[in-house]
Amino acid sequence: MEVFSNTQLIIITILMLLGGEVFTSVLGLYLSRSNFSKQQTKENRVASNYHGPTKPTTFSGLEIDQKPPNLDLECNISSSDNDQSLKLNSIKCLAYVVFGYFLVVHITGSSLVAMYISLVPSAREVLSSKGLKIQTFSLFTTASTFSNCGFVPTNESMLAFKKNSGLLLILIPQTLLGNTLFPSCLRLSIWVLEKITRKVEFRYILMNTREMGYSHLLSFAHSCLLAITVSGFIMMQFILFCSTEWNSGAMDGMNSYQKVMGALFQVVNSRHSGESVVDLSVISPATLVLFVVIMYLPAYTSFLPLKQQEAEVVSGTDQKCKKQRTSLVQCLLLSPLSSLVIFVILICITEREKLKKDPLNFNVLNITIEVVSAYGNVGFSTGYSCKRQLEPDNLCKDAWTGFVGRWSNMGKFILILVMFFGRLKKFNINGGKAWKLS
Repeated sequence: MEVFSNTQLIIITILMLLGGEVFTSVLGLYLSRSNFSKQQTKENRVASNYHGPTKPTTFSGLEIDQKPPNLDLECNISSSDNDQSLKLNSIKCLAYVVFGYFLVVHITGSSLVAMYISLVPSAREVLSSKGLKIQTFSLFTTASTFSNCGFVPTNESMLAFKKNSGLLLILIPQTLLGNTLFPSCLRLSIWVLEKITRKVEFRYILMNTREMGYSHLLSFAHSCLLAITVSGFIMMQFILFCSTEWNSGAMDGMNSYQKVMGALFQVVNSRHSGESVVDLSVISPATLVLFVVIMYLPAYTSFLPLKQQEAEVVSGTDQKCKKQRTSLVQCLLLSPLSSLVIFVILICITEREKLKKDPLNFNVLNITIEVVSAYGNVGFSTGYSCKRQLEPDNLCKDAWTGFVGRWSNMGKFILILVMFFGRLKKFNINGGKAWKLS
């Protein structure tokens, strides 16, 4: 990473900002609002051109035209227009809230990182030794952490800052706010705004999460259960990591407080962000296997015992839609897990010679970690070490590079496909249901 100039780092920062899921979801809200507004305009035109039949009646010898059907229709149209207008304004408010959320986290996060580095000499010395500017590093790291890219301008990721517990503490919330806890924090933000402003649009958003058509907006119960599940996963990983790595080489040179903060930072980043304060190659296999499972899970995985209740809410029309015949393409789709197994097999084939000659670096576990990390868009890597070579190569030099840097071009190409597959996994999340294993 340190070969990039300051200008190139700024360009990468912009790409990370524009490509993050939160920012792209804001664009989706604006597009849905525009389409909804056009649809409403067409409906209003149709309604304004409709004229119902008149009904003549006699009163004192005079005929009077009465239009009760038209009056009822006008009342219904007026009520419908109010509902549609409220929904349109609510979508607009939701887009503003999400964009404000995006700006507040980045401005606050980058400011705190810059302030910490300016005040702490050890962190400032790391940047000066690598020729990095504080402002560029702060914005780059914040954007990468929030959008879960896993990039850090230093070659060794966050390993250079493993003793700067304050910096790790600043970055941990940004990792959660941009991914696993985004729906919960977004709903909390809307609830606070509703209490402060008393605007009916915020109330409508909270009460009609499905009608808003925003996948990151969850119900109150779902948001709470998601937060509990994320906390449970972090606690489970934290306990295992501390119990297996507390006295290992990964924690050398750190005091108790630094070990606690380093372990917490590592397990939080194992879900999606992929920034690391330890060398993954020296971590125990049990912890690595748990990391593989955690990286595979989608961002909004939660313990949700509300399936039955939600099914009862579905109308008869929706139930009929669910019973429609599945297309041939959907039947041929494999499950995400099956697809990952195929990718691992293909990479093992392309790297078969290195698996034989260099088994300590090239083994199935390291390849699996790299593949699942790419699928989950995490960025974890065990790296490559010349010291682990069974047949030492005099030309080999240790360098801070990802494990995939030592793969063949075909292996790298397959991993690129895995990254795209992982980024678009929501379109294949129900794949493999045509297969019955029992």
